[in-house]
Amino acid sequence: MSRYGRAPSVLLGLIGQNIQASRTPEMQMREAEAQGLRCVYRLIDLAALGLGVEALPDLLAGCERAGFDGLNITHPCKQAVIPHLHDLSDDARALGAVNTVLFRDGRRIGENTDWSGFAEPFRAKMAGARMERVVQLGAGGAGAAVAHAALTLGVERLTVFDIDPTRAAAVVANLTKHFGEGRAIAGMNRVSAMAEATGLINATPIGMDAHPGLPIDADLLRPDLWVAEVIYFPLETELLRRARALGCRTIDGGGMAVFQAVAAFRLFTDREPDAERMTLQFQSMSEVL
Repeated sequence: MSRYGRAPSVLLGLIGQNIQASRTPEMQMREAEAQGLRCVYRLIDLAALGLGVEALPDLLAGCERAGFDGLNITHPCKQAVIPHLHDLSDDARALGAVNTVLFRDGRRIGENTDWSGFAEPFRAKMAGARMERVVQLGAGGAGAAVAHAALTLGVERLTVFDIDPTRAAAVVANLTKHFGEGRAIAGMNRVSAMAEATGLINATPIGMDAHPGLPIDADLLRPDLWVAEVIYFPLETELLRRARALGCRTIDGGGMAVFQAVAAFRLFTDREPDAERMTLQFQSMSEVL
């Protein structure tokens, strides 16, 4: 980190698509201020810029040359960014997805804080949830991390669906390598999988402000299911609204948003963040929306 005046400074950014509603910049800047740091956090929105993932090499090079300390990476870039990095952390390599990039001594280092970001609030808020059979929708970058978290949390069998079956198969193959045979399978039939399910995880972008709607037929929801979201804008997706109306136990994506940011702050600054303070910051931003 460089210094301007007496306060250390950090320059960060977020690369993704349709990210104008992201609360990550404000969380990072407020926590930095509380710790006596000056933090500038820029949104690099592919949609606003009219760019696709093919622009990643130029964007990474530009940020590096501009003196950025690090970047957060979100949909649809978490897997596409990997070929443009020099090193991966053990977590990022195991998951095949990156949500945090550090610029250190001329090298780009990929990290993943998504899986722990999902696991920590789930443990706190969903204690006692039945973990026998869980259906996960989405096998992209966030999906790979959440699937890893689900098996770490004790899911006995995870059935993964994706609009691209080869992507679901790749995530399952990676999970099998780390957790053993039978813990994860690629889904073939949503109706039969949901009939056996004790829980449902949505790791698709369906339900975001930019992608409204339901990721699954509402008729497949049941009151005895628990439902978890990774989306946090909006906090109450159509899926969560329907599930809560049925009486399902639910958890929104807010906790994951906070705890992935907590871990990323630690990586960016080499300082210990205050998780409770960052949670309160996130909640205060939610209340004004």
